[in-house]
Amino acid sequence: MAREFITEVENTWCTGCGNFGIMNAMKKAVGILEDRDIPKSRIFMTAGIGCHAKIFDYMSLSGLYSIHGRAMATAEGMKLGNPGLRIVAFCGDGDALGEGIAHMMHAAKRNSDITVVMHDNGVYALTTGQRGPTSPRGFKGPSTPEGNNEDPWKPLVLMLEAGATFAARGYSGNVEQLAEIVAAAVEHQGFSFVQVLQPSVTFTNYFEEYNEIVTTLEEGPLEFDEALRLARQEEPLPAGVFYRKEKEPYEVSINRGRNPVEDRMRREKRMKAIGDTLGG
Repeated sequence: MAREFITEVENTWCTGCGNFGIMNAMKKAVGILEDRDIPKSRIFMTAGIGCHAKIFDYMSLSGLYSIHGRAMATAEGMKLGNPGLRIVAFCGDGDALGEGIAHMMHAAKRNSDITVVMHDNGVYALTTGQRGPTSPRGFKGPSTPEGNNEDPWKPLVLMLEAGATFAARGYSGNVEQLAEIVAAAVEHQGFSFVQVLQPSVTFTNYFEEYNEIVTTLEEGPLEFDEALRLARQEEPLPAGVFYRKEKEPYEVSINRGRNPVEDRMRREKRMKAIGDTLGG
């Protein structure tokens, strides 16, 4: 399965970056989904701008590159156009919660049937380490040389409160668990959000810390209030599926069983209709 994804693009991630774990987990997740009768040909991807987005270049999956913060909007458009697809939007923490915060919140609010995998390294790594929305207080970088004086956002809390019907956390250091989480997210009918703790070995090398404090969520999914309580918890950091709720996806309510791509009028009929309209 892994070899099926190989592209000719040179990989420029830093050696040991947590992005490798996310990519390997996605490869395994596609294999899991194929075993569950969701073929690779129906799994599409999109990504924003940043180190995370290079996953689009390195994996041979169909999809559409997006721009900074707009991966969720791109994914929603793809899903509206062809509801038969399973769309995975990859984004960074800054990409999603900085430039893309409005798109994230509204996609969760309307329960769009997409999966968002957020690479959370707590920094803008591609642009050399500026603080981002999830950077810890005190973080020193080019934009905060004396230390970040803001508290970080808690992504799971934001998405749960915004209306996500599937919320989970994974760790790039546990590829097997992360693959199962991503597969479950893609299977879910509705807005799925997966926060992935992903150290940047160059700017935020939290591997040793995460290896100590990341635990497995023994029971899940949980009731909403309990999921919210654990999402606010800072230590230990449980990984697993926090919350799942069945609710009609946005695209179902809009399309009502119609698939705009598959049900569109064929070219011959379109041309005839145009000719009839123009009197020719």
